[in-house]
Amino acid sequence: MIQIDRRLFIAGLGGAAAVKMMSHEAKAEALESYMMQQLNGSAAPQSKKFPKAAEIEAQIETRGYRRGVGNLFLNTQANGKVKRLEPMPAKPMFLDFFNLRMQNTQNHVLQSANRALKTGMTEEVILACLLHDTVHALIKTDHGYWGAQLYAPYVPEKVSFAIRYHQALRFYDDKEAGYEYPDLYRNMFGEDYVPSPHIQADYKMLKSHKWYTEPRMVTVNDLYAFEPGVVVTIDPFREIIAKHFKNPKEGLGNDSSPVAHMWRTIAMPDNPL
Repeated sequence: MIQIDRRLFIAGLGGAAAVKMMSHEAKAEALESYMMQQLNGSAAPQSKKFPKAAEIEAQIETRGYRRGVGNLFLNTQANGKVKRLEPMPAKPMFLDFFNLRMQNTQNHVLQSANRALKTGMTEEVILACLLHDTVHALIKTDHGYWGAQLYAPYVPEKVSFAIRYHQALRFYDDKEAGYEYPDLYRNMFGEDYVPSPHIQADYKMLKSHKWYTEPRMVTVNDLYAFEPGVVVTIDPFREIIAKHFKNPKEGLGNDSSPVAHMWRTIAMPDNPL
């Protein structure tokens, strides 16, 4: 039986983001082609070719959307239509948002949190892994910073710190911690991509920060949480959520938090104003 290196296969298709936009038929064809190459001995290791940053930028005007848009606000499939969303409860809690608005990243973050749980990470890291990409429902650009802001009023400071700075650390190797810069980013940003100045400054700060380990462990558990066919339920994390996530009694978006409007936007993405 042919053994498939899933990470190599996904990276070869342009990374997890590109795979997510492919139809089931396209995925099946790509997998069949890959397996045929393996069977015929033509998929031996060879030099990888990645696009340049300028080539990635040149693709901007070929799309009818911007890559930084949140998942709730577009469908990137050709001629795709968005779906009608289920109504939110009157006083929505985190799990209501997780189940009704954050489905696109749900399996990924559950795999990430599950890996953190199985490898003995702290509860703060496990929760950060569970939350780290969920803000993609609202926005993808600078998602670590947006995500930290979204959750800061409701979780321990170390959790929001880990969410915020995993974005910077993912651009930098730490082989001792088990993290190598992924081919996914070479495909997504270009092989000659240089992180923005704020990312560089944060990385410099983080290298000597007492909480460096927390966001670094999010990157480690993030990178290997794209396993096709693996489904993780929320059940193992309910106790950690109940312990560390302080849902407001009024419901997220209905409280006086400075980020309540962000939750309302996630709840009502079809509102025109």
